[in-house]
Amino acid sequence: MGSTAARTYLAFHHNAKLHTLQTVVSAIRPFSALEEANRSLYKQGTDQDFAVVTQATIFHPQGGGQPSDEGTITSSSSSSSSSSSAAATFRVSTVRMDAVNDGQVLHFGRFDGDSAGSFQVGDTVDQAIDADKRLLYSRLHTAGHVLGAAVRHLLAAEVPGFDELKASHFPDSASCEFQGLIDGKWKEPIQRRLDEYVARAMPVEVDFWDEDDFRRHGLERLIPDRSLAPPGHKFRVVKIVGAEVYPCGGTHVDTTDLCGETKVKKISRSKGTSRVSYTVV
Repeated sequence: MGSTAARTYLAFHHNAKLHTLQTVVSAIRPFSALEEANRSLYKQGTDQDFAVVTQATIFHPQGGGQPSDEGTITSSSSSSSSSSSAAATFRVSTVRMDAVNDGQVLHFGRFDGDSAGSFQVGDTVDQAIDADKRLLYSRLHTAGHVLGAAVRHLLAAEVPGFDELKASHFPDSASCEFQGLIDGKWKEPIQRRLDEYVARAMPVEVDFWDEDDFRRHGLERLIPDRSLAPPGHKFRVVKIVGAEVYPCGGTHVDTTDLCGETKVKKISRSKGTSRVSYTVV
């Protein structure tokens, strides 16, 4: 039932099209037994909830502006545990990176019916994500990068102190934030550039770079903090081919046209920063 020190292999980093995955349980802990830092990650948690850790995962944890995946973890028929365990279904309601054990992914949720706690460490299990939600989140995330690229290409030389700050890709609050004040007159030019990038069906490629790769491409400004990659590993980057490169751990569609119709909703300004909100149709 305890936790181990091994990092969770992030299978979605290498193949975001995986909607199912067979893996092995490495830890299962009642919500009430978690450290306070981890309990605070799932504010809706109760005594009926658990945190399950697996050796690998296709579940994207909330982070980088992207919501977490939802889905199920079920005992596999190939599991060596008891027949009661073979029927266990765990419904994943939210996913977070462990706040205490570096690199582990916590799948929060609860078991169906009488199967509570019937996973055992070493059990083989089958993960399945909600594919429709994953697609929506991927469209929104790619659209956010495309919007960021459109704004940078239009305004980097027009807005004093311009820089890209952060973004949210949640369905009800998708937006990109920028350093500098972006006047409302830019809304339509941004929309036109965004439409152009979406219509061009630009490839969206995933790569892994070290610090020298960033420098070689003239992108020193994008070098992430070393703590954001496992020791000895490169940083994951997402390239909108023909536009921009972003250090990113999220999921994406293959080409920009797959974002679908992307609309700039409004531009708001406060304390020297601007927020451009958007939605996908």
